[in-house]
Amino acid sequence: MEWLKLIGILIIVLGFVFKIDTIAVILIAAVVTGLVSGLDFYAILDTLGKAFVDNRLVTLFILTLPMVGLIERFGLKTQASNLIGKVNRVTSGRLMTIYIFIRELAGVASIRIGGHPQFVRPLINPMVQGALKTRYNLKDEEIDAKDVEKLKAQASAMENYGNFFGQNLFVGAAGVLLMVGTFQSLDIDVDAVSLVVASLPIAIIVFVIVWIKNIRFDKYLDKKYRVKQVNKDE
Repeated sequence: MEWLKLIGILIIVLGFVFKIDTIAVILIAAVVTGLVSGLDFYAILDTLGKAFVDNRLVTLFILTLPMVGLIERFGLKTQASNLIGKVNRVTSGRLMTIYIFIRELAGVASIRIGGHPQFVRPLINPMVQGALKTRYNLKDEEIDAKDVEKLKAQASAMENYGNFFGQNLFVGAAGVLLMVGTFQSLDIDVDAVSLVVASLPIAIIVFVIVWIKNIRFDKYLDKKYRVKQVNKDE
């Protein structure tokens, strides 16, 4: 009978496999687990209600939606795209540094630029490769296939770094509010602003490390393709 109490895990796995609504699956798993564990239905509802109240700060992100919507409505996302698009004759590394800066800055206002499929792949990756071709006057076939993959990986990494370390820079972010609720349920006195302040130095450190990394990547490309450019000119 003890093993039967793990049925909730099976329900969650099956729910994900069959792509059923996530919240519905979790609630069903919680209710079924409670019933097989000997709890009555009212006790289960009481437990779920208490958990919701203890973590009610998580729902505060709804209050920030109008602000985020207005920011999107007036085109801050579009302006970020235009800003990157206007950077001409820049190295691949510098372009990626500019992108991670914009990505972390967007995190402060909880702006979702779009991620890999909507932004990195159709915009950043072609621009990064284009910067390499323009700088050294290269054609597509003159760039090593391994370097193309490195450029793709680097551009995608900028999104990962910027999103992961920038998402906690907004006081209304769901992750920040979840941590506040969790800490307060453990009687640890903390608020959203203090978590954002603690996250800011980490975001700055990450930016500096990535900046240095991109400088080294530019040096690698310069060392490799400067020779090809000189040979072509001769």
